[in-house]
Amino acid sequence: MNISQQQSLLHFNSFALDVKAQQLVTFSSQAQLSEFSLTEGVPYFIIAGGSNLLFCEDFKGVLLKPEFTGKTVVDAGDAWLITVGAGENWHQFVTWCLAQGYPGLENLALIPGCVGATPVQNIGAYGVEIKDFVEQVNAYDLINKQWRQMSRDECEFGYRDSIFKHALKDSHLIVEVTFRLPKQWQPVTSYGDLKSLPDSATADDIFNLVCQVRSQKLPDPNELGNAGSFFKNPQVPEAQAQALAIAYPDMPIYDTAIAGQKKLAAGWLIDQCGLKGRKVGGAQVHQQQALVLVNTGTASAKDVVELAWLVRTSVAERFGVLLEHEVRFIGAQGETNLDEMMLQFEQQALASEA
Repeated sequence: MNISQQQSLLHFNSFALDVKAQQLVTFSSQAQLSEFSLTEGVPYFIIAGGSNLLFCEDFKGVLLKPEFTGKTVVDAGDAWLITVGAGENWHQFVTWCLAQGYPGLENLALIPGCVGATPVQNIGAYGVEIKDFVEQVNAYDLINKQWRQMSRDECEFGYRDSIFKHALKDSHLIVEVTFRLPKQWQPVTSYGDLKSLPDSATADDIFNLVCQVRSQKLPDPNELGNAGSFFKNPQVPEAQAQALAIAYPDMPIYDTAIAGQKKLAAGWLIDQCGLKGRKVGGAQVHQQQALVLVNTGTASAKDVVELAWLVRTSVAERFGVLLEHEVRFIGAQGETNLDEMMLQFEQQALASEA
C-alpha cells in the first residue's frame, strides 16, 4: 500500500487535467485492503484508469486506486472462466485473450481503462456489452470491511450502468472480475463498420477492424486528452422518435431492449448542431468525432464543463432531447454532475464580481 499526499492527477486521468488529490492510496495486494480504514468525515472516491472521469476541481479527500494484477484460467467445459485483477489494462487483456485462443471480447478492443472499471460502466461497443461475459465480480466492502462475490444478476447491469454507480457506489472496491467466454464462439458483426466483414470473419478479423476504426475515429488520449464518448446515446419514447424521424429523415434511430423506447445517436445530434471543432478555452468538440470532447493542451476543467453545457443546451434546443453525460464528474467532495458544476462556477463568478 502506497500513500501519497497532495498528489497531482495529471497522469491519472485521460483528460490530462492537472488537478490534485489531498491523498492517493494505491493497493497492490488484497491483504492491504484489510489493513486500510476510512477516516470518518473525509470524502473518498475509487479511481481505476481515470479514462472515464472529469476531475472538475481539486479533490479534497482520499482517492483509492486498486492495482491488482494477474490472470487465472479455468476450463468450465463449455466455456473458459478467466479471472483478472482489477488493475490490468483492458485492451492488453483483450489482446492476451485472443493470443491465448479465448475469443469473445474482440468487439470491445481498444477501449481505454482498467479491467476493474469495466463492470462499473458496463462498457460496450459494436453490439456487445461487458455484461454479456461477466460471470462474477469480487469486491471489497470498504464500509463493513467484508469481501463480496457478486453474480452477473447482482451487478444490476444497464446501459452504461451498474449497481456500482448506485447502491454500491464508492462503498465497494472491485478487486477482480471473472469472465465467461464460451468455447462455441459466435461473431457479432451486425453493427456499424463490422457489417462489411464476410460471414467467414474470424475473431482476429473483428479485432483488427475494431482497432482500425477506433483509431481513425477516436483521438488517442496519450496524444490528445479525452475520456472517449462524453455523452450517452439518449433513449427516448417511441412516439418522440417517430416525430423526430419525420422531421429529420436521415436521423439514425435504433431499437432497444426496453419496450416503447428507441435509441438515438448522440454524436449525430451534436454534429447536426454544427458543433464539430467548437472550442471553449482549451476544450474542443473533436473535429472528426462530435461525441468526444478533447483537451487541446491548455484546457481547464471549467473549459470542459462549459463546453459540455454548450453541447447539451444546443442539442436540447434543436431536438428536444436532453443528453446525459457518460463521463463521471468528480468535484471536491466526490461525484457530481454537469448541472451542479455549472451552478458552482456561476456562483463563483458572481462572488468574484461582488
